[in-house]
Amino acid sequence: MKILQVLHIYRAYFPESQGGLEESIRQLCMATQAFGVKNTVFALARHPHPSHLELPEGELIRARSWAEIASCNIGAWDAVRQCRAAASNADVIQMHYPWPFADVLLPLVRRRHQPLLVTYVSDIVRQRGLGVAYAPLRKYLLHSADRIVVSSPNYAATSEVLKSYQEKLVQIPHCLNEQPVSDPALVQRWRAELGDDFFLFVGVFRYYKGLSFLLDAARLFSGTIVLIGDGPEGAALRSQARQMGLCNVRFLGALPDADKHAILSLSRGVVFPSHLRSEAFGITLLEGAQASKPLVSCEIGTGTTWINRHGETGLVVPPENPPALAKALETLAGNRDLCARYGAASRARWEQLFSPQVVGRAYRSLYEQLTHTPVE
Repeated sequence: MKILQVLHIYRAYFPESQGGLEESIRQLCMATQAFGVKNTVFALARHPHPSHLELPEGELIRARSWAEIASCNIGAWDAVRQCRAAASNADVIQMHYPWPFADVLLPLVRRRHQPLLVTYVSDIVRQRGLGVAYAPLRKYLLHSADRIVVSSPNYAATSEVLKSYQEKLVQIPHCLNEQPVSDPALVQRWRAELGDDFFLFVGVFRYYKGLSFLLDAARLFSGTIVLIGDGPEGAALRSQARQMGLCNVRFLGALPDADKHAILSLSRGVVFPSHLRSEAFGITLLEGAQASKPLVSCEIGTGTTWINRHGETGLVVPPENPPALAKALETLAGNRDLCARYGAASRARWEQLFSPQVVGRAYRSLYEQLTHTPVE
């Protein structure tokens, strides 16, 4: 099998930045390794030293982020130089959209006729005014792309931007590699602290996660909700919980993966209340599905309801609706058989659509098409 070299371009990456998109890139790189793909990630960082890191998923190349405007990291000439060097060895450039600085960067680093794949992660939702000004640059980027990957048919059908590029669209979801079995001693430690009858949220506390609505729902819910993570909304959410006198909500902060997976194994199910289209997919839902947990999420027209099918893998409720969210949690809290049925279906759906074998093979096939590599 011919080794294909792919350069992934995104505004930030581990270890300096933590988030769902960074995790989706990491999981993609690990999944495609088994299919003869050598991955390099280019990103900006406030402290890019060392500038080159060897990670399990591939090589990471970092240039300095000199400024951040409306969540857009901006680099300087050093970023152009380093990205151009990385692109010179790539069979395919894969840009993870949106990152407006990369739209300026790409023409400076891309070789003529070098295949360009754009992973369309999300519409620009919050910065609508800037989005209008950015539209010509976005149009140039998507017109230049050889293919545009969208992570779910839901998002392809509901994005106004993507309606103009149907002939270029390829649907390949994000994936999640199989997680190791949790350490029994760690599971027992968390069982002593949390029990095994709670619903779990995991993620960065961002404006679009719907966590204030989850706290409102907690007031109507008789069970316990545990939150793992932190972020820009963390202080406000903790203050809200204190003001509401919520005794059934536990904030655990950011935890190592081993602790997260141990707690997930103990949970009754995963709750994911994101209420805006900025939540394009939901890696946490994949974690719950892989762990055979029932899922609770909101219908926002994105990949969250491509992962979680109402009445099959869990329950889907309207966004920004605490009573409906509380009712869904109560339904699952009172029916272990229903939880087991939804959890088994979640696991089966992960194996069918979101496993590294399925997604890695799909990307290898796409890379072969773009590079005209003979199928072996």
